[in-house]
Amino acid sequence: MDKINNQINKILEVFLIIVFALLVIDVLWQVFSRYFLNRSFSFTEEFARFALIWLSILGAVYLNAKREHLSMDFLYAKFSPKTKVKAAFLIEILIFLFALIVMVIGGSNLVYITLHLEQLSGTLRIPLGYVYAVFPFSGILIMFFSVYHVIKINKKQLPI
Repeated sequence: MDKINNQINKILEVFLIIVFALLVIDVLWQVFSRYFLNRSFSFTEEFARFALIWLSILGAVYLNAKREHLSMDFLYAKFSPKTKVKAAFLIEILIFLFALIVMVIGGSNLVYITLHLEQLSGTLRIPLGYVYAVFPFSGILIMFFSVYHVIKINKKQLPI
């Protein structure tokens, strides 16, 4: 399971780097074209918006995988080691349920509805369901990482 976890993390790293690089190139092109060509390309704004959606959602998945997501641990730090283990289990279960209910089920419904209604983006004319597909995909990854973390906590291989 460690090997699968490491491979998924590596793929996520590379994909996030590519999306970020494309986002930077896109925004630089937009700035260059506005100031030096006196022309604005509307597709660059839409692509930047979609890239930022994918970058932020998949970035959250990556941080969740590394257990470096945003947390307020001032109360958690005061727990005894035994209580920390219980809290870690509870946290991972809550993350799993959130990913399942909101991201996978809700995201799948969003993707289905936008594809069924054939909603297209304004400028790029791509189906919005493809843009929103990042939500159920990310939810599945978060669920995988939550199960992975629970197994690691249970085996006492993860720092608490």
